[in-house]
Amino acid sequence: MTITRGDFLRSLPGAVNHVAFDAGDGEIRSLDPARAWRIALTVLPELRIGLVRLGRHRVEIFLTGYDEARTKRFLERFELYFRRAGG
Repeated sequence: MTITRGDFLRSLPGAVNHVAFDAGDGEIRSLDPARAWRIALTVLPELRIGLVRLGRHRVEIFLTGYDEARTKRFLERFELYFRRAGG
């Protein structure tokens, strides 16, 4: 994702339906033991376009306790909250 960690964390509550979470240095974990999720954030080199520099992160999502339908809904909501400029 072309996003800073700060911007990612500001958008995350809505993206995960306001489930409580704990944000560590490279990992964010839900505090819901029934349907747990974990997001690993890895810093990538900045994207440079002329004088513009954009922060980037690799985002990996791991879900536990989700069936196929709930997995799909989780990922669709997550994508919706991080979509920019109409997709």
